[in-house]
Amino acid sequence: MTIAHEEAVIDSAAVDAIFAEARTANAFTGEVSEQQARAIYELTKFGPTAFNSQPLRVTYVRSEEARGKLVAALSSGNRAKTASAPLVAILSYDTAWQEQWDNFLPGYNAPKAMYDASPDLATSTGNNNAHLQAGYFILAVRSLGFAAGPMTGADFAAIDAEFFPAGDQKSFLVVNIGQPGPEAWGDAKPKFAYEDVVRTV
Repeated sequence: MTIAHEEAVIDSAAVDAIFAEARTANAFTGEVSEQQARAIYELTKFGPTAFNSQPLRVTYVRSEEARGKLVAALSSGNRAKTASAPLVAILSYDTAWQEQWDNFLPGYNAPKAMYDASPDLATSTGNNNAHLQAGYFILAVRSLGFAAGPMTGADFAAIDAEFFPAGDQKSFLVVNIGQPGPEAWGDAKPKFAYEDVVRTV
């Protein structure tokens, strides 16, 4: 048992399932129901974002036609596992996320003006916070008993052209989801020690 297990308010089995024993899977089996796919988002949405902005958008890819178009935009090493995964998610951010201001922060819209005045700031804020939510998404997948296989090896411009031709979303991550299949992973890779990455000032 680690110090993380000892200090956690959730039980050790949950610590292992979500963090300590969870691995990035490269082979999948089983099914992911519509209800389970919805539950992934219903957990993801509770993670904090700047101004409660929630710019992440999720596109679940189920149909054979859509799956084929997505696989074609992936790097060669990611194609077979994505073609066979029970469920695949394209994670993107809403390029006009601030236009939803009254929906995510009703009654306090003063900060919206600075994003309207600076497209670069709006873009970086949407991108950064969607990446933050992507972490929540992966943990949500794990908390429901599934394995996640997040991938950045893709032609995201091609994905955007195929799935978001209006330019209203920009993709940045593809995540395979399912039960881990045979030989889903190799040996665990080393993680940096606390002393290597943390300092107190």
